[in-house]
Amino acid sequence: MLTRFAPSPTGELHLGHAYSALLAFDAARRAGGRFVLRIDDIDGSRSREEYLAASLADLAWLGIGWDGEPVRQSGRLASYQAALDDLGARGLVYPCFCTRADIAASLAAPHGPPNSSGGAIYPGTCRHLGETERARRAKEPHCWRLDMQHASAIAGDLHWEEQGQGTQIANPRVHGDVVLARKDAPASYHLASTLDDAAMGVTQIVRGADLIASTDVHRLIQALLGLPTPLYRHHALVCGADGKRLAKRDAAASLAMLRDAGTDGPVLAADLLGDRLPTGYSLRMP
Repeated sequence: MLTRFAPSPTGELHLGHAYSALLAFDAARRAGGRFVLRIDDIDGSRSREEYLAASLADLAWLGIGWDGEPVRQSGRLASYQAALDDLGARGLVYPCFCTRADIAASLAAPHGPPNSSGGAIYPGTCRHLGETERARRAKEPHCWRLDMQHASAIAGDLHWEEQGQGTQIANPRVHGDVVLARKDAPASYHLASTLDDAAMGVTQIVRGADLIASTDVHRLIQALLGLPTPLYRHHALVCGADGKRLAKRDAAASLAMLRDAGTDGPVLAADLLGDRLPTGYSLRMP
């Protein structure tokens, strides 16, 4: 077994991150496997080395050890581009020049129900642009979107295995033409995470239940690129007193603050693994 934890160095880790990392670490160690780290640092405008150093200190404080050197997404840009080139050569991605305002205006009219993540489905405005128009606008800022209808037709029926729940049917079509490369980053979460998990040999993905819907898209990318499908475990989310899942802006739940306040890291880790959370926090499924 090989599991991973993939923090983004864009802020301090909190109790929710700790819970997810501990579950992945514990699963690997119990199975005599390996636990690795991936640093999701391709958001160049927000990633900071000080946040990375703090995250590694937080994990060590909890008693979490990792195998090998952490893998940085910023060192894997060529692999993301290669995948995009492959999909592009097969006519499965297209450039999208729409701004957020353009998309908001397009979605002002009814375009059907939102996708399973609660967001509106991109109406496919740029999917219908001809090659001449795309070439003319090639130097304009643009992202790359997956032609979902075409891609789903090629991939056929898809499923994945959820630990403790058995086979789950993937339905990527409900997400519409998702972004695979952003205007401000060489790859989206969907593409980078899927490629990285395969390259790192991850056999079980442990992550929050808020990402269950994303698994539809990741399973499709795996099928299109011939990548293995790991076992999944989507766990409950750590929520604050307001019932909302924690975010990096929730300073009170930051591991650095708890550490500075004298909290014993290994004791906190044992409590979290036993689903015993500090006062004011709870575990909930979305």
